[in-house]
Amino acid sequence: MNSKCLLYIVLVFYTCMLFLFFTLKEEISDLKKEKISLEKDLNLLLFRSQRSLSSSFDQNKEHGGNDIILYNRVPKTGSTSFIGLAYDLCLKNKIHVIHVNVTKNTPRLSLSDQVRFVQNITTWDDKKPAIYHGHLAYLDFDRFGASADQRPIYINIIRKPLDRLVSYYYFLRFGDDFRPHLKRRKMGDSLTFDECVQQKGSDCDSENLWLQVPFFCGHAAECWNAGSLWALEQAKFNLVNKYFLVGVSEQMEDFINLLEYSLPRFFRGATQLYASGKKSHLRKTYNKKDPSEETVKTIQQSPVWKIEEQFYNFALEYFHFVKKHSIEMKNDVLTEKRNQFLFEKIRPS
Repeated sequence: MNSKCLLYIVLVFYTCMLFLFFTLKEEISDLKKEKISLEKDLNLLLFRSQRSLSSSFDQNKEHGGNDIILYNRVPKTGSTSFIGLAYDLCLKNKIHVIHVNVTKNTPRLSLSDQVRFVQNITTWDDKKPAIYHGHLAYLDFDRFGASADQRPIYINIIRKPLDRLVSYYYFLRFGDDFRPHLKRRKMGDSLTFDECVQQKGSDCDSENLWLQVPFFCGHAAECWNAGSLWALEQAKFNLVNKYFLVGVSEQMEDFINLLEYSLPRFFRGATQLYASGKKSHLRKTYNKKDPSEETVKTIQQSPVWKIEEQFYNFALEYFHFVKKHSIEMKNDVLTEKRNQFLFEKIRPS
């Protein structure tokens, strides 16, 4: 065989190999794309089947524990947007949503009112299942003899302390787009938050930051002593041990997603409704201005700010912990982490 013929055979061989290589490479790439597409479809299928199973569980469940959610909402934390979802879904999910209107928005109840409040919501069977919401400090139902199946599921949302105070400051002066024609208490006062701090006004006093800690601490007198370290520790204890879930305003969608996965009886459909944008920015304060760096530094020197900020960071870290162990992103689809336990070695079988 001459050299030219041999060279021709070699060239043909390598050409065929290259053709096979690129053909296989393209087919492998197509298979990978199909795999990703199938995984997405499978995740969606699992998501729907999980919702279906949860729905079946909820429909077969008798009235009792988990029939009451108590959302003791902190002002200016996105609570109107959140509870609006529940109102929109109440007919579809066959639940009741009830506003607890406290006199002059005072979050503390008298002792006799505490007793009546506990009795009313635990025995109002015609309105179960229900979500109760209102600007109310944490109330320990155990103190009033409520049984385990009568205790409500506590949920809440908190916000960066200074952001919440600034929002509330301008809200009292300019209102919002939710009820734009309602006359607010400080309407007509055009003083900015920065100017208020410079003039040491009462509405921007750092003690007004003291709200989220006492809301979680409860009705004890010490809870409402601004800067109380005891109140801070009690608020932390209650957050971890008495609340089912506490979210943050800055991560509202994740909070809603976790609630829908874990309490579908109440929140089925909430994630999709929120993502549609119809309720995600329901209430926006008019003429709100961010504080200057100088104002922020002044506020941050306050012991009250430091304690409120510590509580916020504690809640944020705990929320991230719960989220990390409850949901995950798979192929651009947010899914629930399920089947993390199983039963085995059952005797007798």
